[in-house]
Amino acid sequence: MSIENDSPQDMAMQEAAERSTLAHYDQVAEQFWLGTREHDVSQNIAALLSALPAERPLKILDLGCGPGRDLIQFTALGHHAVGLDGSESFCQMARENSGCTVLKQSFLELDLGEAEYDGIFANASLFHVPRPALPEVLRHCHRSLVEGGVLFSSNPRGNREGWNGQRYGNYMEYDESAERLHQAGFEIIEHYYRPAGLPRSQQPWLAIVARKC
Repeated sequence: MSIENDSPQDMAMQEAAERSTLAHYDQVAEQFWLGTREHDVSQNIAALLSALPAERPLKILDLGCGPGRDLIQFTALGHHAVGLDGSESFCQMARENSGCTVLKQSFLELDLGEAEYDGIFANASLFHVPRPALPEVLRHCHRSLVEGGVLFSSNPRGNREGWNGQRYGNYMEYDESAERLHQAGFEIIEHYYRPAGLPRSQQPWLAIVARKC
């Protein structure tokens, strides 16, 4: 992945961040599956699908699919779901759990093709991308969507970047997230905070629906 103006030291940091984060998920893969398989993300799935054509099955990329929970749901709704994750353990689990095609790819070395997908579902995954690498990741997403395709992202919000134990996180609020998406060629359709119905101070998650333009 080529990131303009990045020094070798910056690239090494980004690669180390991804390597450590993926190693963590490989180590806790079974525990992660047991702890998240019942999480209700139906609001997020509905937000993506409501922005896309309803009259036909859709091709959806679950970017950072983990053990495959949401692949199962998209398939049950009649869509063609493809998973992608950098964790070998997650990829194996997702294939077994969902029966879907699952690509093992680093976010820093994405190869998504061109105009391949109607929608991309990036639920709790893009925040692991170091800030300098995010523009190129978003450009890959933009290129892989059909005309008018939609990217859904949900990430923990904040104004910091750095380590949380073995995992690396990039936490942004709405204005910066929207700016990054606009720069990559997206227009914002809607955004909301989760969990629903709580004061903003108790809503750590920011969800954004953005269309390729």
